[in-house]
Amino acid sequence: MSDWDFLYEMNELGYSPQEIADAAGAGLAPWEYINSDWIDSQFEDDSDSVEPDESFKSRAGFPYSTLDQIEILEDLVDCASRHLENTGRYLQIWGELGELYAETKFGLCRHETHKAGSDGTIAGKLVEVKTISPEKSGDHVLVKSQGDFEQLLIIRIDRDFQFKGKLFDRSELKRFTSKFLKGDSSIIRD
Repeated sequence: MSDWDFLYEMNELGYSPQEIADAAGAGLAPWEYINSDWIDSQFEDDSDSVEPDESFKSRAGFPYSTLDQIEILEDLVDCASRHLENTGRYLQIWGELGELYAETKFGLCRHETHKAGSDGTIAGKLVEVKTISPEKSGDHVLVKSQGDFEQLLIIRIDRDFQFKGKLFDRSELKRFTSKFLKGDSSIIRD
């Protein structure tokens, strides 16, 4: 979800223009406000990675190959890397890369496009996926408290396009405001 999508969604959910302006003015973005020290400390032990217990299906319900998804992810990472080398700018596809990684590594079964509240399910639990790009300097990731997710999956992509991911139960998140949840630990930079 881009910054603009986040603000449009706030509008659709009935937030006032002032609340939306406050969120935009504060630089709030869904992936920036769970403390990144806490996130990185959680990546140290990924022994509790979740393996999928249901078969993958595309958003339209048709089966697809996990191997094809892995190949697509690798191709997109290669394109993004080549774009950076060629232009010195990152290709803005972080959210999609994070969700593709979540599908292949964690078994995320995504919802249909534009479903509010969560991005899909892992092992029958509703999951919100947030991707932290190498461009983000903030130490936190923010998630909306009104979302119906049971778990938060944070995907970190570093400057070398290496991925790390960790699932958190909603109960592990701290309240940031009445509308947002965040983590509170420091980040361990690579």
